[in-house]
Amino acid sequence: MYFEQFYLGCLSHASYMLGSEGEAVVVDPQRDVELYLKAAADHGLRIAHIVETHLHADFVSGHRELAERTGATIYIGASAQAGFPHVPVRNGDEIAFGNCRLNVLETPGHTAESICLVVRDPERGLQPWAVLTGDTLFIGDVGRPDLSPSQTPYELAGLLYDSLHNKLLKLPNETLVYPAHGAGSLCGRNMRAEKSSTIGQERLTNYALQIKSRSDFVNELTENLPARPAYFAEDAAINRQGASALESLPEPPVLTPREIKAIWDVFVLDTRSAEDYSAAHLPGSVCIPLAGQFASWAGAVIGLRSKIILVAESADKMHEARMRLARVGIENVVGWTPADPAGWRAAHLELRRLPQVDVHELHNSVENQWVEVLDVRRESEFESGHIAGAHLHPLDHFPDTLPRVDHHLPVAVHCKGGYRSIIACGLLMRAGLTNLVNVRGGFDAWKEAGLPTDNEPAYTF
Repeated sequence: MYFEQFYLGCLSHASYMLGSEGEAVVVDPQRDVELYLKAAADHGLRIAHIVETHLHADFVSGHRELAERTGATIYIGASAQAGFPHVPVRNGDEIAFGNCRLNVLETPGHTAESICLVVRDPERGLQPWAVLTGDTLFIGDVGRPDLSPSQTPYELAGLLYDSLHNKLLKLPNETLVYPAHGAGSLCGRNMRAEKSSTIGQERLTNYALQIKSRSDFVNELTENLPARPAYFAEDAAINRQGASALESLPEPPVLTPREIKAIWDVFVLDTRSAEDYSAAHLPGSVCIPLAGQFASWAGAVIGLRSKIILVAESADKMHEARMRLARVGIENVVGWTPADPAGWRAAHLELRRLPQVDVHELHNSVENQWVEVLDVRRESEFESGHIAGAHLHPLDHFPDTLPRVDHHLPVAVHCKGGYRSIIACGLLMRAGLTNLVNVRGGFDAWKEAGLPTDNEPAYTF
């Protein structure tokens, strides 16, 4: 049997292709499907089956386009109420490809329609070889139970416990585990960096599987859930109907900065590094660097509906940004402008800069009470250690409410390593705040420098 994992780092998303006797299955495809078509051609396979383990909320799937381009049949859990042509599957159903089989396990909990796929390959013996666990079981974690519009997190967490203990943990310890996400995904909170595991390894090391009581499991899974981005519900709705083909999206035109100023109600998204953005940027623009979880944070802080103009260093970078935005359902890119501070100045455009400080400068300012410190990490990160006197306001809370800041003192903004803080600074400047500084290296640099930390409980402002 041919088996390949395709890992998309910017979304921490894993999809899979399995093949036997010239026939292939693709599981949980990303939106841009060319890589599956190429892999199938390279291995002499015909894509005949596409399986969605659930209605994904954190990205837009390519199942519909891939089916239209290959003639493959799409399978999804019967509870999904999908609006595209598909075969609804239930517990015990089987999908055959060549000499191999996928056995369906209904595993509600992350979502009502979640399924897992037990992989059987006669060349590897009679026992199940692997299980594709979707968002039910991760490496070191389990799926978050708060994505249903009709069931409470408590109800879903109880179903998840049953799915894990009554189905997945009944598999042999040697069964390989391949999930749909890895570390960094917002679909869980404690995932490890490995891309695969075994049932036995997870039984021994996964914190959620150590909880023996159903009620304790429910309480643990529903306490301190990370904020759920608003775009999650929209992505699930898109996936229920199936997204349009990427080639249907129009090419964004090149706009001059003066043309940008004439467009109302637009979000100017700067894709450059934090250093380049801080040195000179267009007023009102927000920086989300391409080098990072660009699309996830764009979805979280911009949403799917905004009109967007991209600032990019080249046409290639613009196309990369546009693709990554489309992967989470952001399609309304109305234009782009090359990043050219020298040209902007030559055109007599007003530019903004963002002061930056290193952690030693910040420590001196904190000691002399010259600055307020705003920590935009998550609460669990804050409570494991933070700068004394820092105020917490997680970045993923910004779409609901911006932090209240002291307008009489500079506000030094930091996160773990500097990626989230530059986004936060841009959003605050867009809202009209000017007395801001960004902290290079974030809390990681603070700890590395041996500067003092505190562990007082979190409070926001």
